[in-house]
Amino acid sequence: MDLDRTVIYSAAALALDMPDADAPRLLCVELYRNAPLSFMTEDAAVLLERLQAVATVVPTTTRTPEQLARVHLPGPPARYAIASNGGHLLVDGVPDAAWSATVRSRLTDCAPPADVEARMRDNGGDFVLNQRVASDLFAYAVVDRAALPDGWVDELTVWCDPRGWTVSLQGRKVYAVPRPLTKSAAAAEVRDRCGAGPVLAAGDSLLDADLLAFADAAIRPAHGELADSGFALDHLAVTTATGVRAGAELLGWLHDHAAAASLSVSGSL
Repeated sequence: MDLDRTVIYSAAALALDMPDADAPRLLCVELYRNAPLSFMTEDAAVLLERLQAVATVVPTTTRTPEQLARVHLPGPPARYAIASNGGHLLVDGVPDAAWSATVRSRLTDCAPPADVEARMRDNGGDFVLNQRVASDLFAYAVVDRAALPDGWVDELTVWCDPRGWTVSLQGRKVYAVPRPLTKSAAAAEVRDRCGAGPVLAAGDSLLDADLLAFADAAIRPAHGELADSGFALDHLAVTTATGVRAGAELLGWLHDHAAAASLSVSGSL
């Protein structure tokens, strides 16, 4: 299951468009620099623990392992987690060396991350607020959306494509990711290791699209990049709620489907 803007939400993404007295109770699940950063509803927390009782839950995210370690979900720690957009497979919180080597071997025909980061920096301007190479695997830039020049993302996409990279704009971040670096490949590895059957998935962003397509059944919230693009699949459900309330709705959907079919559940951040 995806985390950011799927199950957990920053204060800016809560979308609580009701009187304060009617708002759902929230549980803080992440601190950053000693301040609360991410939340889920208490109803979502209960549903997550119910889901954990009937399925193998695999948090899957574009966050680095260090960023993922800040998140403390209700219930027992996950046996498996996927970080760095599939670049790291964590087993009991520790990156699996064999999977890391497999991923590196698949990226040999792609341009080095430093080259892509340099292109983003050299073609940037004041609208780029921060940028970095994450886990030495992919690059991203935090941008001022209001000041982002028309065509900048398209130009970067054209430059990256023949070098084996894809580009997506998600909120305030522009991601550049090697084409073979996918969440679905890591999810398939977890499925094989578990000896599990069908897979359920949940996610909201363009970087989740391959995972949702890989799954046997999937759900996305009615907000986010996939919603904005009208992303649809025959086996993909969509929540009725948006914001943090969508997190509880999709966890209930995952639980009901997992309980009915004893499915293994995967997702993405």
